[in-house]
Formats: sequence, structure tokens, C-alpha cells
Amino acid sequence: MLFSQFFGNYLLNQNILTKEQIISALEDTQNTRLKLGVLAINSGYMTSSQVARVHDTQVLKDKKFGDIAIELGYLTKEQVQELLNDQPKGYLLLGQAIIEKGFITEKDFESILNSYKKYYKYDNKLLVNGQEDSNYILNKVYDFSSTSYPNQYKKYVSLLINDLIRFIGDDFTPLNPEYDIRSTSYKVMSQHIHGNFENTILLFADETTLIHFAERYSGEELYDLNEYAESATQDFLNLINGLFTVNESNNQQVELSLEPPGLFETLTPIDLMDRVILPFQYPFGTIRFSLILK
Repeated sequence: MLFSQFFGNYLLNQNILTKEQIISALEDTQNTRLKLGVLAINSGYMTSSQVARVHDTQVLKDKKFGDIAIELGYLTKEQVQELLNDQPKGYLLLGQAIIEKGFITEKDFESILNSYKKYYKYDNKLLVNGQEDSNYILNKVYDFSSTSYPNQYKKYVSLLINDLIRFIGDDFTPLNPEYDIRSTSYKVMSQHIHGNFENTILLFADETTLIHFAERYSGEELYDLNEYAESATQDFLNLINGLFTVNESNNQQVELSLEPPGLFETLTPIDLMDRVILPFQYPFGTIRFSLILK
């Protein structure tokens, strides 16, 4: 799952797309239908030039992509069925949206996808027993090696990303870590973790973004950052931190406890000293989480 989410981050870091282009493509992913050509390129069954030839043939023949690919000897019937039965992957939906918006071509996508998989060693058995090597993926983006609790930080971020996908939606791109802010207009939720791993976790964004975030989490239509919306965002923060403390207790016998989440009206650069900020770009805005670096 982590491999899928960091495709947008890779596109940004390699200067292939701008942040604005990523946001534009993310907005379209919910309505994007994954096409067989992109699936075939991802699987390695077809090249981009073969996909282009099938598209050219479709102009002359009123046939489905799969039927023409079989006629041309690019795919077997079994391979077509395998691709059709495949579950949509987030990075492919984002790639399809980027192609359809004209930001890249299918040929570009083939080259970018191969480089992306190589970057994360996806071709070198990244998946072990169906599980991604999340530490390897996170180490490519987040450097917690100088902290006192690098493993805890990585486990926390992995849990955070997975639960953003589960409870808010997978149409986001993790952006690179930040270490300061320039705006003082953010609304902030906070919660302190006590025990062997002491930390105060912040969740913050501008008011409009927090309203949309609360809408997704609660499943309710909201129009302002009222008490209900604030409660929903605090509940999400409490959920993540609660799961983290339970996991640490069950798996590592580390006893942690939580204070009730609270609300800050403003956030200043001083409040973020010695902290790392983890931004996640959704179509509706950027939601940020911050942890104290120790």
C-alpha cells in the first residue's frame, strides 16, 4: 500500500510534475477508469509502443482493446482476463489521470513507472509474503535515523498513512517533510503521548481543509468548522494515537498513555521548533501532522 501512495511524491521529487499538476490529477482520480493499456504496461505484458499500435488499430476497427491486443499477438486471452480481474492500484489511477490530462504520454508513463519501481526496488522482491517492506519505503522519504526512536517514528507514519487511506481516502500524495511554517492561520488539534515514547502530535490545516477532512471522516456534510467538525478531527487524531499505543503495548510491551485531544486556535513558527511536519496533499487541501523530533 505504501508503494502505491508514494508515486505522486516520486513525480514531484523527480521534477516530472508540479504540485499543481499533481493536485489537478488527484481531483480526477475518483472518476478515472483504469484502462487495459495502462494495466498491460504495468504488468510488463506490453510496451507503450504496442499499446499505441492497438489504439491506432481501434481507429480502424470497432473492437475492444483486449480483442485487438490478442489479434496482434501482444496478449493472450488469459492475460486479458487476468488484467481485467486485477484490483485497481492507486499509482495506476494517478498515472491514468496524468495521461488523460496530457501531462505525460503513455511512452513517458512506461519509462517513469519502470524508474519508480527500480527506485523502490519493486522489481527486486519488494513484496515478501504479500507484505511491503515499509521500512525501506519510508526510509526513502523520511529520515528518522538521528532521533532516539527511529523505529517508533516509522511505525507511526506507516500506521498514519494506512489509516488515512482507510478512513479519509487514498486520493492523496505524501509530500516531503517540512520543518517550519509561514502561515499562522492554521487550526490545530493536538494530543500528548506519555510513556517511554513521549510526544505531542499535532494535526493542522487551514479551516476549509479541516472542514473537508472532517466531512470525509464523519461521512456528514459540513459547512463550517463547528464543534462537530472539530470533534471529528480530534477523534481521528485520537484513533491514530490510540492504535499506535495499543500496538506498542501488544507488540513491544511498551506502556503508553494518552491525554485527551485538544484544540489550538493558532499556530506560530515557535510552536514547531524541533519538530518535523508531515504534509499529505488531498484534492481538497493539505493536511499536516507534526511530531517532536528527539
